Amino acid sequence: MRRNVRFLAGFGVFWIVCVVIYMRKGNDSQGPTENTALILKVPFQKTPKAQVEPPGVKIPTTRDERLSWKYFNEKAYIDKTKVLPGEDAYAKNKFNQAASDNIKSNRNVPDTRNPQCQNKNWRSDLDPTSVIITFHNEARSTLIRTIVSVLIRSPEHLIKDIILVDDYSDSPDTGKELEKIQKIKVIRNERREGLIRSRVKGAAAATAPVLTFLDSHCECNQDWLQPLLERIKENRRAVVSPIIDVINMDNFAYIGASSDLKGGFDWNLVFKWDYMTAKERQSRVGHEIQPIRTPMIAGGLFSIEKKWFEEVGKYDMMMDVWGGENLEISFRVWQCHGSLEIIPCSRVGHVFRKQHPYTFPGGSGTVFARNTRRVAEVWMDDYKQFYFRAVPSAKGVYYGNIRERVELRKRLKCKSFKWYLHSVYPELKVPDKSDLAFGAIKQGLLCMDILGHTIEGTVGMFSCHDAGGNQEWSMTKYHRIKHQEYCMGFDSPQAGQPIKLKLCNPTDNLQKWKQINDAGLLQSWDHNLCIDSKDSKKTGLTVENCSANSESQIWEFTLDLP
Repeated sequence: MRRNVRFLAGFGVFWIVCVVIYMRKGNDSQGPTENTALILKVPFQKTPKAQVEPPGVKIPTTRDERLSWKYFNEKAYIDKTKVLPGEDAYAKNKFNQAASDNIKSNRNVPDTRNPQCQNKNWRSDLDPTSVIITFHNEARSTLIRTIVSVLIRSPEHLIKDIILVDDYSDSPDTGKELEKIQKIKVIRNERREGLIRSRVKGAAAATAPVLTFLDSHCECNQDWLQPLLERIKENRRAVVSPIIDVINMDNFAYIGASSDLKGGFDWNLVFKWDYMTAKERQSRVGHEIQPIRTPMIAGGLFSIEKKWFEEVGKYDMMMDVWGGENLEISFRVWQCHGSLEIIPCSRVGHVFRKQHPYTFPGGSGTVFARNTRRVAEVWMDDYKQFYFRAVPSAKGVYYGNIRERVELRKRLKCKSFKWYLHSVYPELKVPDKSDLAFGAIKQGLLCMDILGHTIEGTVGMFSCHDAGGNQEWSMTKYHRIKHQEYCMGFDSPQAGQPIKLKLCNPTDNLQKWKQINDAGLLQSWDHNLCIDSKDSKKTGLTVENCSANSESQIWEFTLDLP
């Protein structure tokens, strides 16, 4: 009897052990590796799992004895600054921090790559990178998620280190506590330096041959790194950026971005996304994952060979805080014999906010104007006149000493801005110096738009997109409002007549206009009739009896020329 009891007891223990093993194996097969610090206390294992060396790659034998990210107590780290009930979740970071705080660092994100990328084999001789992330008062949950996404979606041997540059955050512990994690280095500024100088400091501390800059609220997608490093291996002067997916600022949903976009700008030197031209899209049919030449990079996310970064002038250290640095490095790389490319097989998500959560010394507008004026003075040659006409207030902004940057341009034998416009960004229309005004014709958030119409078609209104195209107009020295070969006119001098696209006729005064600048009116040359948008949803733009008190008759060109 006693023997049977011992047998049954032993069998019961064996059965329980088998069930536990089975359940753990089942859990291991589902989704990404959990951060065990979020689930339960487990024995800390200092000895890492043996790495398998890829062909031709020698993995260093020196071990980092600090914590794997899996054993970092993420919950305790985030809870110290977690949004409490009743607090404004948007107050500190201008995104929904409460939503971010409740999302684990190693969550799954949709694979937004072209299917061709998923079957591609990457070179085995790629150089490793140092990832540089600067931050100032960043939410802890977005910062740790950026770091973990780098670690779990990159081949381990390709990440030399992750350098966090804390730009004098209110709490030093935000960065300091992360030093417990393997591969993390933290540099803390002794005073506020801004993004530009902080990145240069991070680059100086980097030991890998390639630098990768990321913002502190990103999530790297699957195999995001290899395509960037492979392109640099092919062309050391290529500065490469991923396609930047969108992380919703309200609920942190990860949304794939179009692969038909490239970076651009208007004469006010504000960055914008441009759709590729029809010719470019057609040329990429069957070659969708080839690099995309881009006139401009957004600036927050890119990789560059460290030696090339240093040779081509790093960043302009006289720029302040943030803003305009992407213009400066873009002009400089292109004009000084490099290239900018977007790599379709690389995808990184980014939280896009509607406003900055931190302050700028002297105000963000002043800082941006100072930075962009430095760009214009050094790199744009005589074309800077169009910048000053788009932003007249920039003429009065003190921009500091630019001698070192001018000498850099001479030393590197950089090309002219005229070359850049012709060879890199021909889509940016250069105003005719004889024109009176140029660009979009705005009324609030809406702009005059041909809506795809041609000769004798009407003109309507559409949301301003700052991409030229159907919304690009010029007021010529002959007082014609032109879009390409068409002139804006109407058929008879009566109120209510629709505005139409007409073949330009120098003898037709119904195609001739004058700007009443004080009032913002566009008035017919010979008649008291002004362009009016009051019925634009029904019939398009019309001419009506002029009234300076009518908001539907107030217009503004984006670029007034003398």
